[in-house]
This record gives sequence, C-alpha cells and structure tokens, in this order.
Amino acid sequence: MVLCGISTNIGVESTARFAYEYGYNQIFVEDAMSALSAEEHTATVTKIFPRIGLVRKTDEILAGLS
Repeated sequence: MVLCGISTNIGVESTARFAYEYGYNQIFVEDAMSALSAEEHTATVTKIFPRIGLVRKTDEILAGLS
C-alpha cells in the first residue's frame, strides 16, 4: 500500500496504524504529504513510519515502477 495525504500526523498516520494492524506492507511517500507544521511532519516521518513501513520520496517510487 502506498500512502500519501494532507495531514501526515493525523489522517495518514491513523490510516497507517490501522493498515499495520491488518498486516499491510506500506510505503510512505514523504514528499506527497504535509502537516500543520514541519516539526509534526518530520516527527511522524522519522519516528513512526519507519517502524511500520518504508519511507520513500516520489522519484524513488516512480523509478521503481519503471
């Protein structure tokens, strides 16, 4: 599952936690999501997401598809 979205630390993180509980493999598109502050975004991307999936940038994901 590839995740991105509007609210890194709220909507995307909630979806990611739920998906993790159901055993989904996840890739988080770091530069295709944001939060109300850079600090909130960075905290989730560096502390939470690496524990439950892979964190990648858009260009890395697109390169892997070709």
